[in-house]
Amino acid sequence: MSDDLFTSLKLSAAGMKAQGTRLRVISENIANADSLPTEPGKNPYRRKHITFKNALDRKIGLETIKVDKIRPDKGEFTRRFEPGHPAADAQGYVLAPNVNSLIEMMDMREAQRSYEANLSAIRTSRTMMQGTIDILR
Repeated sequence: MSDDLFTSLKLSAAGMKAQGTRLRVISENIANADSLPTEPGKNPYRRKHITFKNALDRKIGLETIKVDKIRPDKGEFTRRFEPGHPAADAQGYVLAPNVNSLIEMMDMREAQRSYEANLSAIRTSRTMMQGTIDILR
């Protein structure tokens, strides 16, 4: 088997792993988009975002993608008027998460497409390997 095929499999697998982590973070953001604090003065859920880095894979001698950090988004919380809520301030406002579901859904779609592209590359490499094995028989 060609080392290039195995290398492409490893590169695509690294991409799938990174995008899988990204999808998990996005899912957590969406799941907590409506989470409000339970008492006054407390902060609601803070959106998280993920950063990536290139990392040298010494086995294959190439750089692959890896998750660098999962960080809280420093964006401002929104305020909702809910005077009956236990976390409402004196004016009746409650801090709400800084999660925009529309942005999260767009990010999710992008991560899904990247994941699928890496999966397609793995399938193509596998098909090429199988073709090589068939020829050698």
